[in-house]
Amino acid sequence: MSDTDQGLGSDPESDWEKMQASPEFAELRRRLRVFVFPVSALFLLWYLLYVLLADYATEFMSTKLFGNITVGLVFGLLQFVSTFVITGLYVRYANRKLDPLADKIRHEVEGTER
Repeated sequence: MSDTDQGLGSDPESDWEKMQASPEFAELRRRLRVFVFPVSALFLLWYLLYVLLADYATEFMSTKLFGNITVGLVFGLLQFVSTFVITGLYVRYANRKLDPLADKIRHEVEGTER
């Protein structure tokens, strides 16, 4: 028996259904969606802009900024930068908004004190 099974009642499925129906769990899911959906949509739009510019604005994307560095290369590298920024923002958001509520729910399910 694992540590997480010790505080559960006799029927794990009914415990899960109770927790899933709880206001705390609904709030946790809402908080997750508030961050994930808008950020995902923005990133996909940003990526789509990059692809469309690369396909339809080749002169603009091939404009040299300095040396052999073009606008397209800078936009491509910014795709990686934006991925790291989003990751950092998510970690910060999860630490402040998601993890405290998830810990509370876990302690309720496990029947442990904080």
